[in-house]
Amino acid sequence: MSKAPRLTTTAGAPVADNQNSMSAGPQGPVLMQDYQLMEKLAHQNRERIAERVVHAKGWGAFGTFTVTGDISQYSKAAVFSDIGKTTELVSRFSTVAGEAGAADNERDVRGFALKFYTEDGNWDLVGNNTPVFFIRDPLKFPDFIRTQKRHPRTNLRSPTAMWDYWSLSPEALHQITILMSDRGCPRTPMQMNGYGSHTYSMINARNERHWVKFHMKTQQGHAHYTNAEAAQKIGETREGYQEALFSTIENGQFPKWTMYIQVMTEAQAEQTPFNPFDLTKVWPHGDYPLIKVGEIELNRNPDNYFAEVENAAYSPSNIVPGIGFSPDKVLQGRLFAYADAHRHRLGTHYEALPVNQPKCPVSHYHKDGQMNPFVTKTANPDAYYEPNSFGGAVEDPSVAEPPLKLSGSAERHDHRSGNDDYAQPGALYRLMDKDQQGRLHRNIAEAMASVPEEIAARMCAHFDKADPAYGAGVRQARADLSERSVAAE
Repeated sequence: MSKAPRLTTTAGAPVADNQNSMSAGPQGPVLMQDYQLMEKLAHQNRERIAERVVHAKGWGAFGTFTVTGDISQYSKAAVFSDIGKTTELVSRFSTVAGEAGAADNERDVRGFALKFYTEDGNWDLVGNNTPVFFIRDPLKFPDFIRTQKRHPRTNLRSPTAMWDYWSLSPEALHQITILMSDRGCPRTPMQMNGYGSHTYSMINARNERHWVKFHMKTQQGHAHYTNAEAAQKIGETREGYQEALFSTIENGQFPKWTMYIQVMTEAQAEQTPFNPFDLTKVWPHGDYPLIKVGEIELNRNPDNYFAEVENAAYSPSNIVPGIGFSPDKVLQGRLFAYADAHRHRLGTHYEALPVNQPKCPVSHYHKDGQMNPFVTKTANPDAYYEPNSFGGAVEDPSVAEPPLKLSGSAERHDHRSGNDDYAQPGALYRLMDKDQQGRLHRNIAEAMASVPEEIAARMCAHFDKADPAYGAGVRQARADLSERSVAAE
């Protein structure tokens, strides 16, 4: 076997660590000086043209958010300011892995994105229908996504690549367990929850910071397809999600979700037995209970899918005063990657497209570039730089966030060292009843049917560590599937 070549950047510089982003301390935010991370994310955003790199197949609708709970002690954001206040929004639901022509009802994580048109600018809450994800370090996102896309030689999806990556990345186990459970194949967009997934921050009028997680709980109830039912549905139509969402709203049956937050103080975050900024972890509801915030209703279909859904561009970097970020490393990576993807896909001034335009006054100093429809964005055409003496837009120090205390050395900290990647997946497994566990076992066995035994065995060892019954159940389901295959021959 020939010696593997040395991994380098595109400029030829050798790479010392391709597993961990550079951060300020083990739990600190990633650093802009991590050129490897920036190169990987920027390159991934440009691997394809016209179509989104991920979340290519999507469905959307317009609606409103109405405040039903007072959270002013946590956030000064205008969108939450008064009970009964209503804010317009546009939503987009999507599958992660498939292309724009993929079938709607395949087993996959679903994107759950909301753009709130607030008086202080657009707030984008860009999450999934799961509270966790497969990675905790953004440096691994391009690698993970490539395992979900097509093999460069066969141009087919590769279960071997998918399970090989997962079996070498134990942090993915929590999300795998959700994806392969009943929740991995919801029937319609209306019958699934949404989550901000990441840890965000809220800033109140006293300039105090709290850490939060967002939950959008469906009011329609959960409903899921088995693999067999999904295959039948796809045989009937490849547009099941779009048909369900569009017809439901068109018929005046407006779907609703209840928004909740979990709240953690900065002091509590320093004492948790787990990293509260780890995207592969959930916060126990017993310790951090759900607090009701408001209600989301979708009540209007787009008039033009391309203009209002395909052109809709969401990024977690779109925040408003009173809502902010956290040291969540994957969130930090997304702050760059999403907006950069939109500039590549839609153009430099993508936020001037009608569906992305804020409904509040806008004034900035960005110039020229693709699709520039502006004569000027300041009161005086001479004020095209800042600072200036000609009445141009000026900064507002009142919206500055309180400083965030950071500590630790700037290096590529091993995100897998000292992390328990098995306790929460094991707890989730034990919450399932026997029937749900059985379907989970079978779904995994079917997904691993063509995977080399060495990879399957390595993956089952992770299931064992979550719960011995989990690993045993998958092994038995694989054996049962093998016997059925032999009998069929």
